[in-house]
Amino acid sequence: MRVLVTGMSGVGKSALLAELAARGFATVETDYGPYTEVVDGERLWREDVMAELLASSPSLFVSGTVRNQVRLRGFFSHVVLLSAPAPVLVRRLASRTSNSYGKDPGELAETLGYLETVEPLLRASATLEVVTTIPVAEVADLVLAHVL
Repeated sequence: MRVLVTGMSGVGKSALLAELAARGFATVETDYGPYTEVVDGERLWREDVMAELLASSPSLFVSGTVRNQVRLRGFFSHVVLLSAPAPVLVRRLASRTSNSYGKDPGELAETLGYLETVEPLLRASATLEVVTTIPVAEVADLVLAHVL
């Protein structure tokens, strides 16, 4: 079982993966490490690296939101969309300490714009959506109930 956890910046992908890792599940955050590259100013998955990782990992939770993730959809048995209302995202992005993305007004505007343009596309391919206004332990419980 390979699960893609996707959604806008600030929805809690990293927090969910940390919770799942604490429960003993294998996780990979594709925002870090060798999994992405910048092509024409856009961060994309390195498809060769991701395909190798996914082919060699029969049980894995992967977080990421990049335009070319659809090209690797066949590797995932589930796609979990995490979402949150815009005011929650604004508050989380302003206060998070693990990542500076979203603190810049332009990045915040970009993220809020993606709520209108990208999130509906993610929702269309998701097998589960969880609104992350509940504690992360409850989010993990809902995700695990769906995928196990």
